[in-house]
Amino acid sequence: MKKALTLSIVDRLRGLSLLLMLIAATAVSTWAVLAVPGPVVDRMLEADIRQQAELWQRRVTLHMADAESAFEEGIIQPQDASLLTLFTEETDVYRYRLLTSAGEIFWSSRSDEIGEFESNVFFSTQVSRGETYYDSDTVPVFEVDNSPLSGSYTEELTREVARIYVPLMHNGHFDGAIDFHTDITDLRTTFIQLARLLVALLTGIALAAMTIAAYVIFKSNRFRMNQLRQRSETEREILDEQLRLAREVQLLGELNEWLQSSRSLDELFDMVARFMTHILPTAEGSVYVYSNSRDVLDGCASWNGGTHKDHIHPEECWGLRRGRTYEFGASEIDFVCGHAEPHDGRAYYCFPILAHGETVGLMHLRALTDATEAFINSKKLAQMCAEQISMAIANVRMRDQLHDQSVRDPLTGLFNRRHMTETLRKSINNSQNAGTPLSIIAVDVDHFKKFNDNHGHDAGDMVLRAVGSVLEQACDGDEVACRPGGEEFTLILPGACQEDVMTKAELLRQAVEAIIVRYGEKALPAISISLGVAHYPRHGTMPQDLLRASDEALYEAKAKGRNQVCVASSTEQAPRDPAAQNVKPKPPGSDSPIAAE
Repeated sequence: MKKALTLSIVDRLRGLSLLLMLIAATAVSTWAVLAVPGPVVDRMLEADIRQQAELWQRRVTLHMADAESAFEEGIIQPQDASLLTLFTEETDVYRYRLLTSAGEIFWSSRSDEIGEFESNVFFSTQVSRGETYYDSDTVPVFEVDNSPLSGSYTEELTREVARIYVPLMHNGHFDGAIDFHTDITDLRTTFIQLARLLVALLTGIALAAMTIAAYVIFKSNRFRMNQLRQRSETEREILDEQLRLAREVQLLGELNEWLQSSRSLDELFDMVARFMTHILPTAEGSVYVYSNSRDVLDGCASWNGGTHKDHIHPEECWGLRRGRTYEFGASEIDFVCGHAEPHDGRAYYCFPILAHGETVGLMHLRALTDATEAFINSKKLAQMCAEQISMAIANVRMRDQLHDQSVRDPLTGLFNRRHMTETLRKSINNSQNAGTPLSIIAVDVDHFKKFNDNHGHDAGDMVLRAVGSVLEQACDGDEVACRPGGEEFTLILPGACQEDVMTKAELLRQAVEAIIVRYGEKALPAISISLGVAHYPRHGTMPQDLLRASDEALYEAKAKGRNQVCVASSTEQAPRDPAAQNVKPKPPGSDSPIAAE
């Protein structure tokens, strides 16, 4: 009973509110019928008269023998004057005037105005700049030329008149203007009546529609109550959706936190595979990253039963070729990516992974069987995952680049002295713990100063890069090539026996000797190196001991004539004094073995 009473009260309140709305709509419609058409019609008439004025101007100037001279000199020819007089009889213009650029009226349909000057400010501020000036006003009927004062006009005391100034421009110069006056009373009245009729018709239709709508609404209250129940259920679904989104946001935040803490790309992709299984359970996926050469993409990870190929070409993916996300199954006609073959018709996404505006990889997602709808609804979430992965890849790569810059020699790309010392210390510890051999080779370019003095420092840099390239190519596995500084190089060779080390040193010497470096249009002189070898623990158990022993062996190789390999003496022997090597007799005409360096 209470429920029925409540519904009745609600129905009456709604009926009252609808009635008030109809009354308000009727009042607004009445105001619109009476007030709106006037300004609208005035704007329409202004636009029409502006177009007509252009035609009137052309007709006036065509009636004149030399319009340009007439406006410049302010003189009208007699034959022009007779033709201009007929203009008011042929058009709707009842009065018009010809003005010079200074504002002087040198001809008018009212002869008593000739010789006067235009005093309105708009003539010098607007018309003289080439702008058409329009104005309308209500004037007494006797001011309208050729307007009869008898008949129906005796009851009309005023007329609506439009006045327009049309400038005459020639080559960007203001020659003068023509002032047209036309009576728009009858035309404006007719337009307003038509506009009011149209507005009344439209408002009537609108009121009728509102009345019908009100009746339908009034009769459908119970149906609306059902709609309210359905809305409540919808809101409950929205709440569930918000909870789901909150969980996804939480997972994305955790994914971002873990990815930012990853130390390498391999660790990063392992995290991606584990998280994507929970974030997108309806999709199988894989991740590809561009190789260093950027000609192919390397497969890095996959999840939820997905697989990835070892390598794919960028041309195989429509997402990479088009530079944006590619969605297979969204259009009537689709093309399968080459990397998605063999394809069974399931929907899939290809998300290009971007970092600092550059494409660095690809994330491929494919709907699991019987989960297409949920997969399609997860596109936005998948896009956010791709963005998180792209930022993480960019951070890891930037961290790797910064680390690489801190341990690499910028000229040759070999490791610098800092990294050499750390690597040598680690290698000694490993050799000590595992009982494996360790050797180092000190390398120095012979007569390097001559390259700089005779050919310039650019040529010297080319020599250093060429030698560094040979050393780097000779390193296998854990072997490391370093450039401590200047023309000096060092090779750290863990796990190699002494015989193999000597063989490698000799092969390096021969390889460098065979280098031909071209500088400009000619080849530089032959390059040779001297090498000093030291073995652990025979020549020392500390990094500084091994480095000192290899340097002493290097000095010995230089003292013996350069371009050769020498092994350091045993630690029991007295260390060699590098300065002592410089006093060895030298061949006539040659430089001191060490001083030249």
